[in-house]
Amino acid sequence: MYVILGLSGAGKTSIAFELEAYLVSRGIPAYGLDGDNIRCGLNKDLSFSKKDREENIRRVAEVARLFADSGQICLCSFVSPFAEDRWVYQIGHDMLACKIQESDLPFFEVFVDTPLAVCEQRDNKGLYLKARQGIIKGFTGIDQPYETPEHPELVLKTVDCTVEQSAMQVLSFFASLLCPVYIADFFYWPHSLFVSK
Repeated sequence: MYVILGLSGAGKTSIAFELEAYLVSRGIPAYGLDGDNIRCGLNKDLSFSKKDREENIRRVAEVARLFADSGQICLCSFVSPFAEDRWVYQIGHDMLACKIQESDLPFFEVFVDTPLAVCEQRDNKGLYLKARQGIIKGFTGIDQPYETPEHPELVLKTVDCTVEQSAMQVLSFFASLLCPVYIADFFYWPHSLFVSK
């Protein structure tokens, strides 16, 4: 499981979905979970209260574990502004992983380190503007703090990188964990799942 963290507009979901497309196009099962696809369905009954935020993360950890347990790479892209919430991800993942016979599901934290000003420039939903106007209360980065992850496995600086370049940094990290025999195949598989006859 990869948990991709950062402010709204940092590029988390774009990177996660780029990774998903890259992996799937090479026959590697992967799925991206983000706030939009989780909050519109599974967690549409939850608010942004502390209790509901914890329940949101608990559910996400459970769904991600199910994906990972089935052999898929799960890419979770969420703001997760508080260290306590991220700890719930890790604890939740570890506790859930212990429920299966082989509890060797890997967990990696990727921090998308993008300055607030850049996130505001990228804001295509108008959330930062609404937060600055007081329409949205408790918005991370404006009137709610963002606690930077202390020990992520990977930090992405997206100011001078494209989404594709950022995704390749994650893929390079992922490849460094693979057995060397598989690395060449991982990066040089055909771009299409289907080969014409």
